[in-house]
Amino acid sequence: MVRDTGAPQVRFRGLAAVDRRTAWLAGTGGTVLRTTDGGASWRNVSPPDAAGLEFRDVSASGARRAVVLAVGEGEASRVYRTDDGGTTWTESFRNTDPAAFYDCLAFFDHRHGLAVSDPVDGRFRLLSTADGGRSWRVLPAAGMPPALDGEAAFAASGGCLVTAGPRDVWLATGGGARARVLHSADRGLTWTAADTPVPAGDPARGVFALAFRDRAHGLAVGGDYRAGRPSPQAAAVTADGGRTWRPAAAPPPAYRSGAAWLPHSRTTALAVGPTGTDLTTDGGRTWRTVDTGSYDTVACAPDLSCWAAGEQGRAASLER
Repeated sequence: MVRDTGAPQVRFRGLAAVDRRTAWLAGTGGTVLRTTDGGASWRNVSPPDAAGLEFRDVSASGARRAVVLAVGEGEASRVYRTDDGGTTWTESFRNTDPAAFYDCLAFFDHRHGLAVSDPVDGRFRLLSTADGGRSWRVLPAAGMPPALDGEAAFAASGGCLVTAGPRDVWLATGGGARARVLHSADRGLTWTAADTPVPAGDPARGVFALAFRDRAHGLAVGGDYRAGRPSPQAAAVTADGGRTWRPAAAPPPAYRSGAAWLPHSRTTALAVGPTGTDLTTDGGRTWRTVDTGSYDTVACAPDLSCWAAGEQGRAASLER
């Protein structure tokens, strides 16, 4: 069901699904919205000094606590945190390195989380928090493999950095000669890289989003984000924690920017993009289009609710 956010000028690429009543949206113009009534109404809870920022990711642990990421070069990359439902915000990180551009954030639990920047000095850069986003530190780069020429992460849906369990995290890339997925089993200290069959070789192509239902089983979606460009092999699956990836036998028909497993399901997941939403019921091997609306990001909550959001202030909840 499409929900009226009252913000038709905003593109929402950040989404946190708390439950069927509560969700957070983060988007252009420094906009943050929150609903606590299932999308019937949305409250504008944007940080007061963020009007010029591009929010692309949000993580929330309830109706009151959220962390949002603004992306961009240099000081445009920032992190804000609220403990009172957005009534007040604290800026907990501002990037001062002109070479860094932060793309996504992800949390393991209420306290431990990471944010990722495009490569700096030839390696992806990671921020780490151990206090719920109140403070951040740059992790050592020694455990990160060298980036490929032109390789980057995509700040398209908040899905380029995802976690499963207390220590595992995966990073999706594109833009280089190969689209890769990097994996860490120690909260970002050391990483391994694996190639995927999703086409890359161009700054507009690669893996845009990941979704893992446990430490072993994951999905990768992406393609070429330029309108009208073909996106063959736009999805891949793994059953070994991202060490190897195989192409979907019947992938989505076009570029997809976000993906999410339906809660408590071993086989069913959603993928969204500007030209539609696709459903898999066989763990990512085959996909079929179930909606043609434009969405950039999708997320599901433990109570079986799912939300999506995108351009022109679009937000929706899944009717089941």
